[in-house]
Amino acid sequence: MKKFLCCCFFCGISIISQAQNQSEIKLNILNTIIRASVEIGYEYFTTTNSSVGVEVLINDRFSYYPEDDNEEFKTNSLQLSYNFYFSGAGKTYIYPFVKYRFGEYEEVVDAALVKTDMNSFILGLGGGYKWVWNDQFAFGPYANIARNFSEDVNDRFSAVEINGGISIGYRF
Repeated sequence: MKKFLCCCFFCGISIISQAQNQSEIKLNILNTIIRASVEIGYEYFTTTNSSVGVEVLINDRFSYYPEDDNEEFKTNSLQLSYNFYFSGAGKTYIYPFVKYRFGEYEEVVDAALVKTDMNSFILGLGGGYKWVWNDQFAFGPYANIARNFSEDVNDRFSAVEINGGISIGYRF
């Protein structure tokens, strides 16, 4: 499934980028290091002050919830956002987003394996800052807060989750 999602993502990027002037591919390097989560994104700049973003999150975990040997997230996500940049493409920005997480969370409770269905629709708002060098390389921190709309997930975790990261990207 992960290979299929990555293949679809990169095929979509190559098709879209052939017809566009300004695009960015990016990776959340902080969460790759800390959480072993791969977050790959693509932004298409509709103007110098706004862009549409798509992200594939592989091994997406609930917020910064710690995992131990008896617990494991087996989840992935797709996220769509609209980014509003202030002072041009390369400064402070905010972004509303929708996200769909799918998969399950497994934990051992009293020697029994308990699974939580993590399929959920998530709505949120984020913000960040990007430094752009030579109109090609982008780097910056961001954070977001989101509301989860799954009763199963909300019974096990909080309905609100906070995430963040450091994005590195290449513009073309």
